[in-house]
Amino acid sequence: MNISLRAETPEDAAAIRAVNLSAFPTPLEADLVEALRRDPAWIPGLSWVGVSPEGDIVAYALLTRCHIGQASALALGPVAVSQAVQRQGAGAAVTRAALQAARERGESAVVVLGHPEYYPRFGFTIASGHGIGVSFDVPDEALMAMSLDGSPLPAGTIRYAPPFGV
Repeated sequence: MNISLRAETPEDAAAIRAVNLSAFPTPLEADLVEALRRDPAWIPGLSWVGVSPEGDIVAYALLTRCHIGQASALALGPVAVSQAVQRQGAGAAVTRAALQAARERGESAVVVLGHPEYYPRFGFTIASGHGIGVSFDVPDEALMAMSLDGSPLPAGTIRYAPPFGV
């Protein structure tokens, strides 16, 4: 898919909401992303949109602040892609853009709860192998982590931003 990538702007709010509602099976997931966009853990410049040649926002990814033990880290929120363009690379493109922006800002670690066959393509590995865990039940293969700068990942329990609900 031929899309342009850019950081989210305040004018994008309604279009991002529409993408989230299109992408997720229930409004609860879309509401989670909306809550993360308003939370104090939201970081300007670390949420990215994919824009179609027609000017429509068709994909969205955001990174929000979390902690692994006492170390500051990022959490990749649910990535949203409009149903009309799913499986065309838009989600991967906005994810890569957000991760690259985080690298350029000097961030060192990012975690994601997600599909174990999707996120390794970006460099994520099973978090438990690095001594990283969560305080709730999740399949081991679904919790992944990645070093953005090549340094060792911190060990400890992840503390997410409040909207994650954990």
